[in-house]
Amino acid sequence: MDYADKEEFLKEFGEDYGYPNGPKSIDQIRATEFKRLENGTVYLDHAGATLYSELQMEAIFRDFTTNVYGNPHSQSDISLATCDIVRAAREQVLDYFNASMKDYKCIFTSGATAALKLVGEAFPWSHQSSYMYTMENHNSVLGIREYALSQGAAAFAIDVEEAVDNDGLSEGLVTSTKISLHPIQRRKGASFPERDPAGDAYNLFAFPSECNFSGSRFNLDLVNIMKKNPERILEISPFSKGRWMVLIDAAKGCVTQPPDLSKYPVDFVVMSFYKIFGYPTGLGALIMRNDAAKLLKNTYFSGGTVAASIADIDFVKRRQGVEELFEDGSASFLSIASIRHGFNLINSLTVPAICRHIASLGMYVRKVLLSLRHENGADVCTIYATYTSEVSYHDTGSMVSFNLKRPDGSWFGYREVEKLASLSGIQLRTGCFCNPGACAKYLGLSHSDLLSNIEAGHVCWDDNDIIHGKPTGAIRVSFGYMSTFEDAKKFIDFIRNSFVSFPNKSANGNLSRGGSSHFSPEGMERWLSVSKYVIKFITVYPIKSCAGFSVERWPLCSTGLLHDREWLLKSQTGEILTQKKVPEMCLISTYIDLNQEILVVKSPRCRDELPINLKPDSYNGGIDEIDLYGQRYEVLGYADEVNLWFSKAIGRPCSLLQCFSPKFRVCLNKRGDTVMCRDLESRLNFTNEAQFLLVSEESVSDLNSKLSSNTRKGIDGVTVKVNPMRFRPNLVVSGGEPYAEDRWRNLKIGNNCFTSLGGCNRCQMINFTHKDGQVQKSKEPLATLASYRRLKGKILFGILLRYDITELDTDSYLEVGQEVHVNPE
Repeated sequence: MDYADKEEFLKEFGEDYGYPNGPKSIDQIRATEFKRLENGTVYLDHAGATLYSELQMEAIFRDFTTNVYGNPHSQSDISLATCDIVRAAREQVLDYFNASMKDYKCIFTSGATAALKLVGEAFPWSHQSSYMYTMENHNSVLGIREYALSQGAAAFAIDVEEAVDNDGLSEGLVTSTKISLHPIQRRKGASFPERDPAGDAYNLFAFPSECNFSGSRFNLDLVNIMKKNPERILEISPFSKGRWMVLIDAAKGCVTQPPDLSKYPVDFVVMSFYKIFGYPTGLGALIMRNDAAKLLKNTYFSGGTVAASIADIDFVKRRQGVEELFEDGSASFLSIASIRHGFNLINSLTVPAICRHIASLGMYVRKVLLSLRHENGADVCTIYATYTSEVSYHDTGSMVSFNLKRPDGSWFGYREVEKLASLSGIQLRTGCFCNPGACAKYLGLSHSDLLSNIEAGHVCWDDNDIIHGKPTGAIRVSFGYMSTFEDAKKFIDFIRNSFVSFPNKSANGNLSRGGSSHFSPEGMERWLSVSKYVIKFITVYPIKSCAGFSVERWPLCSTGLLHDREWLLKSQTGEILTQKKVPEMCLISTYIDLNQEILVVKSPRCRDELPINLKPDSYNGGIDEIDLYGQRYEVLGYADEVNLWFSKAIGRPCSLLQCFSPKFRVCLNKRGDTVMCRDLESRLNFTNEAQFLLVSEESVSDLNSKLSSNTRKGIDGVTVKVNPMRFRPNLVVSGGEPYAEDRWRNLKIGNNCFTSLGGCNRCQMINFTHKDGQVQKSKEPLATLASYRRLKGKILFGILLRYDITELDTDSYLEVGQEVHVNPE
């Protein structure tokens, strides 16, 4: 690490970074409580879930192994003691929000989402009610809208301007707060009934204390405005009438700035504990004002929520305590007992110190990202946030959300960034972060854009990161109380090295980030002068994602090599299985005897090999249809004994299917556009994109030279060296310069002609190896390939080929040693 960079950082942020006045420095915290990060992992998704401390978990383990806890719904001594622990935990939660027990109650839930659902279900909605929420809200908050609309209430989103919290005490901010209303939504009736002049309707306003998309914080003065003088914001709108209640989603914001409920009389606050100190998961809380609790109605009753009930008549007497009334069933008392250990840790550092520490890292990353420029002077990074010039860096939040641009102004896809970050040991978050309103607002996506993206097949967590030239989401890095400058620096270095365009130093094999291949003139001249390439290896992979077998000579057919990728494995749920999800598939070896017409499979997990007859009379599973990569296939199934063998081989239930015929020869998405499959003119078996994959020995040799000079180490600390079979090629050729195949357009092998469909996009499957019957995974060679073979979000190695068949010749073969004649671009 460059120590000068850290010195500069400490000059600006040294008073706040690293807990200078705390019981431990940040370096001591990392060394004693987060040893599991010493493997080089950089965790930057604390807004999703922060990490638990190892000392915290040791304290919990000691607690659980020295004390006995029982169900609080019992009268035994142990159960009564457990009740005391739960009661103390409620007080600790209220203390965290500076809430008086006289005014508030703490209800434990399974998480912040469950707390929000409870409010939505139990709120006294009517046709005169309104549900108002800010555009920047988590889906779990938007979901309350369903309860409101189903009861005839109105629902509408708003944008809040100039509502960033400076110090929480500003008196002049009230007059500057403005809102703009989005369209009113109603599900029952087209007209809006007159408001009750008595103002008996109950309305709910929901907003986050901190936006989990941008990190922007909302001014908590909104609470007092909406509760005391809603007309100040809603003006003459009919929705200003009635009684307004306020809900704050503090799941993200309470980590560094929990709402002070002694100053802001919020009716409902929701939170999750794993966001604050990592463990326990599956536990949250609803902090609710006592007067608000009286208005909520919990329809369902369960053990713990009733004082008495009669089974065969309509009679139930509910408990009167707020906690007892809304906590259905037995509380998660062991999880509740563990939160005091988390709070002890946070209190030892103090929330203000944690806030300052985290903010210093966020501001540092934000400043560096904004300063990055490509070689042509174009900005590299667009950051999504709304801050006023008066906001100090302490109030800019713990996260940075952004997207990256190429020198020509086009966008890098966020999935490309996430995949490359993972290869570098950096864990971050991409997408919309379950906050569609903020995502659309900051990315400038209109309703037509959003609907068009959905029509194109885009859904949450897919790989459609760029549609019609626009990002569909963003990249987010977020920091926790244990994050370090070194974490931030490694992330910045990753962005610089992977996405910033510097003056090119051309070298054979490099692919420019701007979108075109480039070779040194000397290398290109040598490449063009070479005329002899020969086939060194031919490999057939009968079963998709399983091992193949090498041959000296093999027949061609309309789908490529005969029987190549003709079979696949399908799970009981209908999922097509590959090594990406079932790495053990690589342990299944295959061989086809054309004379005997059998496919033989072996596995170290199965005692006997399995011969499978290729003749039609061997099928006992009937004909079915499946979809694969947008293409529909008719498939043939096999008898139970075959499926049981494969289930044992991969350790999960599955069935073997054989391609009978593809019903369509093109790959279509929901809009009818061709997608994924680049080979649209020929028949395909169960291949991803094309009939053949070709790699060259020279390209593999060049990759190995880069791996040997690389500081990255592979499994067991041994320098990684790969052979061509790591890439699962059908054809391995030798001759010429490394990566000469990038420029091939057509090939002729014997009397057979082929067309290049371009480079093969590599995935993490090439990082899998097997040793002694075990599958092992490293970051290589994909990480090294990503450093010099990346083009428009793809990591290319090898080329895809289509067999240009005219009239099928039954004597068409490929043979090791044949010359390959190429026609370059």
